[in-house]
Formats: sequence, C-alpha cells, structure tokens
Amino acid sequence: MKKTLLTLSCLLVGIVAYGQGTVNFANIAGAAVNAPIFQNDGTTRLAGAQYQVQLLAGPSADSLTAIATAPFQTGGGAGYFVGGTQVIPGVAGGGTAWIQILAWDTTAGATYAAALASGLDNVYGFSSVFSVVTGNPSAEPPGTPALLTGLQSFSLVVVPEPSTFALAGLGLAGLLLFRRRK
Repeated sequence: MKKTLLTLSCLLVGIVAYGQGTVNFANIAGAAVNAPIFQNDGTTRLAGAQYQVQLLAGPSADSLTAIATAPFQTGGGAGYFVGGTQVIPGVAGGGTAWIQILAWDTTAGATYAAALASGLDNVYGFSSVFSVVTGNPSAEPPGTPALLTGLQSFSLVVVPEPSTFALAGLGLAGLLLFRRRK
C-alpha cells in the first residue's frame, strides 16, 4: 500500500512538473525578437561574461522569482544573451507568464542585488515587466518554448551623483525664494 501511494505521488509530481510552461531565455530569435542591451550611452552593447542577465518570471507581475542567469555574448553577438529553454514554475504549459529581465556588471557585484547596492554608476539595468504565453511541452506534438516577444531593448541606468541632487535642491529653493519676493 505504501509503495503504491509513493509511486502515485511521484507520478503526480512528474506530471505537474512536465506540464509547466517554458520560455526561450534569449533576446534574439530571428525576426520575432531582437532586443539588444546597451551601456548607458544607448549605443555600446554589453559584451562578455563581465555582464550577466537574469530571468525573473512568475504567474503574475507581483510574483516574479529568479529563474536563470546567463552571460552576454561577444563580438557580433554583443548585446545579446542566449540562456536556453527555461521552465516557469507555477505557470501551466500554454499559460501566461510574467517576465522581467535584469542586467548588471559583475565588477560591481556577483548578483544584481549586489550591483544595485554598490551605488556605482552604469552597473545595472532592467526591462519593463511583460507577459508571454508559454510553450506547452505536454502538448501533442510538444510545443516549442515561447519567445520573449514583449522584451524591448534597454540600457544600464545612470545613477545621479549626490551633488546633483544637492544642486537641484538649491536651485529649487532659490526659485521659491525668488517667487516669494514678488
């Protein structure tokens, strides 16, 4: 009896895992997806293992979790990453997954969070959150992984210097004082 229950439990877990939605974790796929990622200048493409990209995904825009990371390509492939087929937990095959892509310079930190916390300029960036209908590996014949068709190019973020904020604050204060004198 125990062996039968254990076997049925394992079978059920396997069926649930097999039915999960899949995506092709890449920002280039023929004419369907072409979204290179750039430095803050908007023209220099990220290249090499110094730059990493992370796939966040989930069943809703509020439940994104880290799924996979990949390095950027070099040479003619600069700006692009190819992270392979990824399973999106909690999203059934053929269901809608919400996706966000994070990119960072590993010299500022081994993870996106570390690069963000570094306070350094031009070391992290992120896409907007978008949705895709996932591939269904349990379909007959099996469906191909969904492409990241909602992904748009983005650049690393420029973090303003604290002195920039101070100068802006002084300028605003000066404007308010000048306005009160009239």
